[in-house]
Amino acid sequence: MLESGVRARLRGVSAVNARVAWASGANGTILRTADGGASWTKLTIPGTEQLDFRDIDAVDERTAYVLSIGPGTASRIYKTLDAGARWELQFQNTEPKAFFDAMAFSSAKTGMAVSDSVDGRFVLIRTANGGAKWEPVAREALPPALEGEGAFAASGTNIAMLGRNIWIGTGAGRVLYSRDGGRRWEVAATGLASSASAGIFSIAFRDARRGIVVGGDYKREDYAADNAAVTEDGGRTWRAVTGLGGLRSVAAWLPKTGDAVALGPSGPDWSKDGGRTWRAIRGPGFHTFSAAPGARVGWGAGERGLIARLEW
Repeated sequence: MLESGVRARLRGVSAVNARVAWASGANGTILRTADGGASWTKLTIPGTEQLDFRDIDAVDERTAYVLSIGPGTASRIYKTLDAGARWELQFQNTEPKAFFDAMAFSSAKTGMAVSDSVDGRFVLIRTANGGAKWEPVAREALPPALEGEGAFAASGTNIAMLGRNIWIGTGAGRVLYSRDGGRRWEVAATGLASSASAGIFSIAFRDARRGIVVGGDYKREDYAADNAAVTEDGGRTWRAVTGLGGLRSVAAWLPKTGDAVALGPSGPDWSKDGGRTWRAIRGPGFHTFSAAPGARVGWGAGERGLIARLEW
């Protein structure tokens, strides 16, 4: 367990390596560590004290994007190039009905952000130049949305990118996926239970074929049925799995091992067989988690400024 120095709810975390990680959350909170989590520096973007930064994505030790959620202009994306000393507003939503939930990057320059659907269509924006310009994905390229279909802004991980592959998990228990960088899209059902408070909360892929979705019902955090599925064909088909201890808001693959973890308010679970079976591990509840690429360390974050370091 680590001392973050804040008491805000943390929903975003992004690990760069074994030393540097970033975290974000309510009340305009942004944190950064450069010493493996022993100490955290609170960073400030002027005028954002009321924003809820539900997602942060770092592409290197000094460069990171942070996304705030909310209706209309509350949905924004900022970027820093100097470890958080200065931030640039790159995107501010102007569609009153849109509500952006999360973003992901496949490289330092290529990324995508997802909103809840508007008038029966999904709303996605993408950048290919490091955020200098964010452009909407053509609505006609996307499958029709179900009534009220959106995503849960729970951990910043309901969208995943790997090369030209993109996957998005929705509150309706469906996965949108693209093989060509977002030009053409398909949709698949996962079998996860869905309602106004239940659905997919997180999606994670180990490679272009093997992936996991986890979720549950945030009104019944200990309920563990119909809340996880795995795919071995890149998201075309999904198979339900059991064993998670309750609502899980984030899933992640662990470098060096191929194991997976799933974390939620009631605690963490571990899988050594690609998500097919799970066992509980000791630890508190978390909202989000990020593993450092190429290392055996990651950070979880949650309520009241909770941050912890996991080693394996």
